[in-house]
Amino acid sequence: MDRIYNGMPAKLLGTEGWRKPWSGGNGGSCVEAMKLRDGRVALRQSTDPDGPVLICSHLEIQRFIQGVKSGAADFLLV
Repeated sequence: MDRIYNGMPAKLLGTEGWRKPWSGGNGGSCVEAMKLRDGRVALRQSTDPDGPVLICSHLEIQRFIQGVKSGAADFLLV
């Protein structure tokens, strides 16, 4: 894959390597993640595996995870 970009169809990234780190008892709807060779992370919706992907840099995903762990996203739960 020469060009990986936000909004590209997930099917262009293939079917191997997708993981469900946030799955749980939600009826099968979850976020899937794939670590790309250049260190970026691709995210897709499990119920739409051919749909668009969100591409995050290593730093962006690192800050997101750190923020979630510190409670910065707790406002989304209320």
